[in-house]
Amino acid sequence: MSLRLLAMLRRETPPPFGMGILVALLCVTAETLLAELLRPIAPLHSLDLVYLPGIVAIASLWGLGFGVATAVASTLTFNYFLIPPTWSLVAKREDWAAFALFVFIAALTCSIFKLAHALAVEVSAHAEADLAAGLARTLLRAPDLDTALPAATRHLARALKLPSATIEPGTRAEDERHVTFPLRQETLRLWTLVVPTGLPKPALRRLEEQVVPSLEVLLQAARERETVADALKAGRDELRRIADEQAALRRLATLVAHGVRSDEVFNAVAREVGQILGARHTQVFRYEPDGAITAVGSWNAEGPVATMPLGSRWRPAKGTVSELMARTGVPGRIESYAGDGDLISVAKALGNMSAVGCPITVGGRLWGAMVASSSTAESLPEGTEERMRDFTDLVAVAIANAQSHAELTASRARAVTAADQTRSRIEHELDSRIRQYLVTLELELGTIAAEAPPELKGQVSRAGGILRHAGDGLREISRDLNPAVLARGGLQPALKTLARRSPIPVELTIDADRRLPERYELAAYHIVAEALANTTAHAHASRAHVELTVKETAVRLSIRDDGTGGASPAGGSGLIGLTDRAEALGGRIEIISPPGGGTSILVEIPVDEDRAPSAAGAIRPGPRR
Repeated sequence: MSLRLLAMLRRETPPPFGMGILVALLCVTAETLLAELLRPIAPLHSLDLVYLPGIVAIASLWGLGFGVATAVASTLTFNYFLIPPTWSLVAKREDWAAFALFVFIAALTCSIFKLAHALAVEVSAHAEADLAAGLARTLLRAPDLDTALPAATRHLARALKLPSATIEPGTRAEDERHVTFPLRQETLRLWTLVVPTGLPKPALRRLEEQVVPSLEVLLQAARERETVADALKAGRDELRRIADEQAALRRLATLVAHGVRSDEVFNAVAREVGQILGARHTQVFRYEPDGAITAVGSWNAEGPVATMPLGSRWRPAKGTVSELMARTGVPGRIESYAGDGDLISVAKALGNMSAVGCPITVGGRLWGAMVASSSTAESLPEGTEERMRDFTDLVAVAIANAQSHAELTASRARAVTAADQTRSRIEHELDSRIRQYLVTLELELGTIAAEAPPELKGQVSRAGGILRHAGDGLREISRDLNPAVLARGGLQPALKTLARRSPIPVELTIDADRRLPERYELAAYHIVAEALANTTAHAHASRAHVELTVKETAVRLSIRDDGTGGASPAGGSGLIGLTDRAEALGGRIEIISPPGGGTSILVEIPVDEDRAPSAAGAIRPGPRR
């Protein structure tokens, strides 16, 4: 169905009334002249058919009333001019037949036209619905409007059989080759529908009245959908970023809680921050009292090469983030490296173009900083400093924990050393003075007994025996306090002596092929001695087993018994003393003692023969600023 015919059938209002009268007069006049011409050659009763086209046209366009009026006019004209006697309005039988035919044709025409009108409206509605549905699918399913608009205009041109159509952003004026329809969003003209000139008026009217409003609604919906999609994507990205950061913080917090070595924590922090921020290099460094910085952690997105190798010292030159934070104590950034200095030269050589840093503050002091570097012209985004703060706070906690642990270890070491020194001093006093006094007193009693009357000799002899037993007891105590066999022969003979003197049987297994520094042998000896003493006094055990293994890097002890179990460090000072001795040397102790299941004490002490255990390890306080 052509656009013109479809538009005519879909008309809701008839043409103007005056035009209808004029068209009816013209039709009746023309039809009468035609009938007059045909009268010599055509039967009279068939000439009334000449009036039918006009009646059909008038009834179709102006309705049944106009059609009946035209039928009356046609009947009268036919009677007056064509039916004999002509030029008179005498009623004739042919008039009634013609009038009935005319009215019937008018009514039938109106009914047919109404049906056609309804069908045209339905066809048009379906066409408009299909067009709107196709545009909606195109505009609302595309990821963005820029992608959807070309496809939407192709669909529009194909559906309306247009040579071409485009939707252009902004406002465009009409010209000799194009007709434009502004597409408004509220009061704004955001797009313009452009079609070629020369289109039929019904097509232009359809575009203006139906397509343009539908397009405006769909474009607004597509724009809102795009806005919502962008907001959802931004929200998802933000949630994913937060989730990634929280997961990274949890992983690092687990390392801190497990007491992992500081250098491992620093490297892990540098790696997590670099991956979260998408940086090229990340560094953790410590400020030294002399103003230098020392690299303590590093990560590189491109491999193992670090900007600042671990342990290297640098002088922070002006123009670097490290120097900026040393001066200000607050987060900062540089957009480009300018100036001289080794650190700047290395950064440039590695392709770093900008950097962001966040200070690490421990106990109110500037301890160090974390720096993330970018290798692109676009620097790291705003807010990077705040994102780094959570990680630097966690580093500060790790440092504070390590320092607290180091201070506790050093305190334990000092306490154990003081106890050993006190034990040695007591042993020396007992051996060199008190036991000598007892020996002298025993000799004096022997002299007195030789000169005493017979009735007193027995009492003096008994007193001398008591003194001898006291001396033997002092000798045993002195030997327990500072066993000479340990100093002379090492752990193996000392532990064998302990096993022989134990009131319960002790099975001893020793795997040691060398001597250890004195502090390790003394600690192992006293741990075994205290554990066997606890077993004898509290466990009600029938036997015990002691296993000693000396490796290159550690001493391992295992003391087990088959006693009543239930031992806990909270229950007495004996097990606390074992823990203090092990941890004072950087070791760890595990006590397994289920009620009724015996007790197992497992001790592992790392051995460093080159130096004593450090109180702070790799973590040292930075300068106060």
